[in-house]
Amino acid sequence: MSNENYPLISGKMESKEEIGFRELPIRSEQMSFNRGNGSEEGYGLCGVLILIFTYILIIITFPVTVFYCIKIVQEYERAVIFRLGRLVSGGAKGPGIFWINPCTDKYQKIDLRTISFDVPPQEILSKDSVTVAVDAVVYYRVCDPTMSVVNVENCASSTRLLAQTTLRNVLGTKNMSDILLDREVISHQMQSTLDEATDAWGVKVERVEVKDVRLPVQLQRAMAAEAEAARDARAKIISAEGEQNSSRALKEAADVIASSPAALQLRFMQTLTQISSEKSSTIIFPLPIEIMRAFVGKAYPEPKNESALTTTANIGSSDSYSVPLIDDM
Repeated sequence: MSNENYPLISGKMESKEEIGFRELPIRSEQMSFNRGNGSEEGYGLCGVLILIFTYILIIITFPVTVFYCIKIVQEYERAVIFRLGRLVSGGAKGPGIFWINPCTDKYQKIDLRTISFDVPPQEILSKDSVTVAVDAVVYYRVCDPTMSVVNVENCASSTRLLAQTTLRNVLGTKNMSDILLDREVISHQMQSTLDEATDAWGVKVERVEVKDVRLPVQLQRAMAAEAEAARDARAKIISAEGEQNSSRALKEAADVIASSPAALQLRFMQTLTQISSEKSSTIIFPLPIEIMRAFVGKAYPEPKNESALTTTANIGSSDSYSVPLIDDM
């Protein structure tokens, strides 16, 4: 066998076997099935003889063979028929009643309903070197029964395995934050990738959903501590802003009260009125010495070494209140 080499555009030499292997996927996608034109053409002489013998046998045993030749498929099913190993013309049969030859025909039922399956949890190393466990759910259906039987051995098992590898490949290119936040984008990317890969199998991937993302316990604790520290920092900032606004309001109130001396006394009396509503309260408040000096000076001589006197007042209740008298020096 001669080993011929064929030059490529890049200048690399490839053998005939390598070129055939490289073109195999393209040929498989462009493969068309020779279903014939409804006659026995293509079966060969031996096949034609077998078919003739089968028809004669069906005619001889007609009342009995009817139960073996008539088959029924449901509305959501299709039957792919092979006659002497070749695909019968007309594509998949159904729904309803169809005819098969008991000796030469074999058929396979294909369910067209949407099928869902869970992708097992996959241990994935993200782009920023964080190990996460991710599982998903995939919804698919068979859109071409003939291709799902001829092009792949088991379309359901193949779709499951492909979903696992696609999940690992897609999430391996994402950071941990993207995996946690952009689940919808990841699901759409997986759905388009799976749909394109399973198109040659006659399978349509309708939807992919990421169910759960599990992080390591130590990473969960670190993220919780970080979030708590961030919340505490925001709380302190809000509290400081509130104190600042309160101090500004107090300063403005003090400026207003300072402009009128009577306002301070009115505010003082209003505060006493509010406090006196609680009967069990003991109220201590200062009084300027000038107010009491005129009354105290008549009965007693003015104290020399004392800077303040204490008096007792009753305000609206039976409790006694101790009042220090402050001397304005």
